[in-house]
Amino acid sequence: MDAITPGNAFDCKGAIFTENDGQAEPTKVTAALARAAEGRGAEFLTHCAVFEVETTGGVASGVVTEHGVIRAPVVVCAGGAWSGRFLRTLGLKLPQMWIKGSVARTTAAPVISHTATWTGVAFRQRRDGTFNIATRSADHDLTLESVLNFPSFAGSFVRNKRDIKLNLNRLAFDLLGGSFSKSALTKELTTHRILDPEPNHKVLNHVLSELRRLLPDTAAVEIERKWAGYVDMAPDMLPTLDALDQPSGLVLATGFSGHGFGMGPIVGRLISELILRSKPSLDLHAFRFSRYSDGTKLTPHSVV
Repeated sequence: MDAITPGNAFDCKGAIFTENDGQAEPTKVTAALARAAEGRGAEFLTHCAVFEVETTGGVASGVVTEHGVIRAPVVVCAGGAWSGRFLRTLGLKLPQMWIKGSVARTTAAPVISHTATWTGVAFRQRRDGTFNIATRSADHDLTLESVLNFPSFAGSFVRNKRDIKLNLNRLAFDLLGGSFSKSALTKELTTHRILDPEPNHKVLNHVLSELRRLLPDTAAVEIERKWAGYVDMAPDMLPTLDALDQPSGLVLATGFSGHGFGMGPIVGRLISELILRSKPSLDLHAFRFSRYSDGTKLTPHSVV
């Protein structure tokens, strides 16, 4: 560990080091992927909420957006944290919890290690010397969906209750009334258009203290920026990748439980194969939508 992260004060007896792990800056990668897609004919409509899937004779025929209807023979629902609420308007139950993760970026420090590390806290030193820091501790902002989905998540919550803080805040009241109506969802999608929640400042201040303790060379760093986001958590922490029969023409690619950025490229390929060939190159049985209703035991397979 000293060779990989010099001068550390880690209080652990062992570690796993994966030398061939990759790293990427999300803002740069997503922008590059978008440019590549546009070069191949894709068109992006930003700041344009999708309110519902339009169906004709039980078959998806397009989407209704705030700027009008877009016709399409196939619709992919990749709505992240909004997917469960969106699909409920179609009579489909996708158990999903919004888990809020908070992250901070520090001021620059001398180069210590560019290895992404998780030892009580998670940190990664960027090329400019700053650190991205976080922890496994997360928040759940209570809404009516929390109550409806609790049976699917009860076991996981009990096992991880020390790491999840329950909050009753403005979001609960914003999403409490008319939860199942299309008009309520329309309002929510425009009111909370970006889903840019307030980070947990107390948790991030503690993470900064832990970073300074674990890496004494970071004693002078301060938090430069804080942000948070909602993770679309599934009961078994596996994504849902499936083409539905009712309505046909609707494909799901959601529920990545915090791993969507890393899985994005392969999922994009598999979903395109599912649409164009009806059979992807990898077996997606474990990720089928019917597992939520066919008696499959939804045991968490990983953690964020």
